[in-house]
Amino acid sequence: MKEYLLFTPGPVNIELNVRMATLKSDICHRESDFDFLLQGVEDKLLTLLDIKNKSNYRAVVITGSGTAANESILSSVVGERNILIVSNGEFGERLFHISEVHNKNTSLLRFPWGKKLDIKKIEEYVSSHKVDIVCMVHHETSSGMMNSLECVGAIAKAHGAMFIADCVSSAGAEVIDMEKCNIAFCSSSSSKAISSYPGLSFVVGKKDEFEKIKNLPIKTTYLNLYKFYTFIKEASQTPNTPAVHLFYALDQALMNILNEGVSSHHALIKKRASALRKGMLKLGLTFLIDRKDMSSVLTTVNIPSHIDLHDFHQKLYDKSIIVYKGKGCFEDRVFQVGNIGELSFGDIRFFLDALKSVLQSFDCVKEENVVSTGSISPLLAHTKKFKTSIGECV
Repeated sequence: MKEYLLFTPGPVNIELNVRMATLKSDICHRESDFDFLLQGVEDKLLTLLDIKNKSNYRAVVITGSGTAANESILSSVVGERNILIVSNGEFGERLFHISEVHNKNTSLLRFPWGKKLDIKKIEEYVSSHKVDIVCMVHHETSSGMMNSLECVGAIAKAHGAMFIADCVSSAGAEVIDMEKCNIAFCSSSSSKAISSYPGLSFVVGKKDEFEKIKNLPIKTTYLNLYKFYTFIKEASQTPNTPAVHLFYALDQALMNILNEGVSSHHALIKKRASALRKGMLKLGLTFLIDRKDMSSVLTTVNIPSHIDLHDFHQKLYDKSIIVYKGKGCFEDRVFQVGNIGELSFGDIRFFLDALKSVLQSFDCVKEENVVSTGSISPLLAHTKKFKTSIGECV
């Protein structure tokens, strides 16, 4: 099979030792071998999140994507209480749709995609409504926007509300202070900044919050969060058959980060992002959001008005480079360049050279259009007009 450079927010290119970890001996998940493996993974996850008081927290690992972890939380911890989802993008809205399936008392406070959360409006809403739980996305991948856990967590705490954070694409790349930000539960995935294979997700939560959900209505069998908690607490086990070899891979990926040092790992990801952003700016590209609001994980780039995104994506694909296309109201308007996983600075230089070549190929076509018709073609004119509405998503 052809090998690709995955400049995406996940899945990502994997280090060799993580690949090799999946070749370890077959074990039975109901024996002590797996108990020790899971214990090691849990301890490393708590270290990754820099949790000082580990005795107050537990981490459960679920065989399923990051959405599985989110659904496990949202189906298990709400009960009959009122939950507010704060959203400014695709993944905030996904949280809302998951919650409304399981919880009749679900509300949505929606902000425009690609725009910062209005902290004052959140405060006003929570002050004027009965809100028991606040839930939000830390890194809104659809735009690359970093949302403030500290500000929203402080609002929840001031009003006696539980705070839940979707950290699926931020854990391993950004600082997440669960204690300082009053986070009761956070979710994440193996295949983003932790740089392992897709297929595992996890929930980290306060022990006392896990204990509180014991008597809440059971709304799902496989994703029952309290069952995951009791199995790891009582037997260092999972309630269902786990993807054992993915646990080996996750353990190795976490070990790689801890051996490097969490802060050093964060700094490397930021350095890659900076190199990519500087290079793309030199090519004349512009970004959807201000750099100060961006995550370390990816950059959302406005597609030039004369370029068809599908053709652009295909040209990069033909050069063995994968980037993301925009989602939702950003579809056909932006592309996204990730910088996590096993990517070297040589890979980044290769990407920027390939990107320059692809952009120049479209510039040649544009010039031919202008020469042959004396003006921009109707298709390009339409594309240019369409492009002006970026940022108007709600």
